[in-house]
Amino acid sequence: MTNAVIIGVGQTAYEPAKPSQAIPEMVLEAVERALADARIGMEAIDAVVTASVDLWDGRTASNIQVTEVVGAVMKPEARVAGDGLLAAIHAAMTVGAGAYGAVLVAAHCKMSEGQHWTCSNWAVDPICQQPLGLDFLSAAGLQARAYEQRHGVGASHWARVVEKNARNARANPLAPRGPDRSAADVLASAVIADPLRALDAAPATDGACVLILASPERARSLGSDTPVALLGAGYACEAHYLGDRDLTATDALGAASGRAYTMAGIDSPLRDVQVVECSEAFSYQELLWSEGLGLCGPGQGARLLEEGITLPGGRLPVNPSGGMLGGSPFVVAGLARLAEAVLQVRGDAAGRQVAGVRRAIAHGTHGPAGQHHSVVVVGA
Repeated sequence: MTNAVIIGVGQTAYEPAKPSQAIPEMVLEAVERALADARIGMEAIDAVVTASVDLWDGRTASNIQVTEVVGAVMKPEARVAGDGLLAAIHAAMTVGAGAYGAVLVAAHCKMSEGQHWTCSNWAVDPICQQPLGLDFLSAAGLQARAYEQRHGVGASHWARVVEKNARNARANPLAPRGPDRSAADVLASAVIADPLRALDAAPATDGACVLILASPERARSLGSDTPVALLGAGYACEAHYLGDRDLTATDALGAASGRAYTMAGIDSPLRDVQVVECSEAFSYQELLWSEGLGLCGPGQGARLLEEGITLPGGRLPVNPSGGMLGGSPFVVAGLARLAEAVLQVRGDAAGRQVAGVRRAIAHGTHGPAGQHHSVVVVGA
C-alpha cells in the first residue's frame, strides 16, 4: 500500500440542505478544490472511482449525474454503491497494482432529498426484515441496547460523545453551524429508537468529498510537495442477516483494522497513532468502534472518553473534525474521515489541528449496525 499517496483533498461545506446546488454542481465544487490542492488539471487523472447510494440521494442511479464533472468521460470509472472510504481503497489498489498513475475518488450524498431512514429499510433482508419495518435507525437502537446490556455503557456515556463532537465541529469551517450540544441537551431530546434519542443520531446533511491518489512516481512528476502516504488498508463485512450477528462484537472492524495495521507496521494504535477519525452515525458507535479499532478492550470505549484520552489535547484525539455527529453525511463520511486524516498529517487542519501528527487512522462504515467496515492508515 506504500505505492499509493494522496496528493489532493477537496470538500464542500456540509449543510442541512443545498437547494441552490444540484448534485453535479455540488460534486464539481469538491473536484475543483481537490485539483487546486494538488495543483494539477483534469488531464493528469487516469481513472475515476465514485461512491454514491441511490437510497440516500432519494433518486435512481444518482451516480450517472456526476460522470462529466468527475472527468470520467472516455476514462475508466468504477462505481461503489457504499461508503467513500471503500472507494478510496479500491483506487489505492489500482494505483498499487500499477494500473493507473493517478486516480480521482469522489463521494457525494444529498440526504435532504430523500427520507433516509425509510429508504434504508430497502437495504435489509426483503423476506423477513423489511415487512417488520427494520431500517438503519431501528437496527442502531437494537445495537445500542445490546451494547448497554452487555457492558453497562449507556445514555449518559453516549451523550458525552455528542457533546465532545459538537464542540469539535465548532472549530471545523466545513461543519454545519449548529448550536453547542451539552450532555443534558442530548438526554432531554426525544426518544427516536429506544434507547437512542434524537441528538444521538448524526444530522442529515448534503455534501461531497474528493481525493486524488497517485503513485509516488506520478506524484513527483506532477510536482506534489505534500504527498501523504497510504500506509495500510483493510475491509471486512459482517453477515447480511442482522440476527446472525453479535451486534457488540465488532468482528468485521477488528479484521479490517488488523489488516490495515499489519500493512502499516502498527503494533499498538494507542501508542503509534496520533489521531483517529471514525464514522459514528450514532453516538454510542464512537465508543464501540474505538473498541473495534483496538484502541481499548471490549466495553472500555467509555473509559477512553472519561479519562480524556480521546478529547482534543488528549493522548489520542478521536474525531477532532466533529465526525458524522458534526455533520458529515452518509456515503461521504468515510472519505471525509480520510480527507481529515490527510489534513492532520499535513498540518493543514486549520482550527482543528492536533499537534505532532505523524500517522492517522480513517474509518468508514455502511450498512445496518455497521455491517461493512473500512480502515485506512496514512502517514507522512
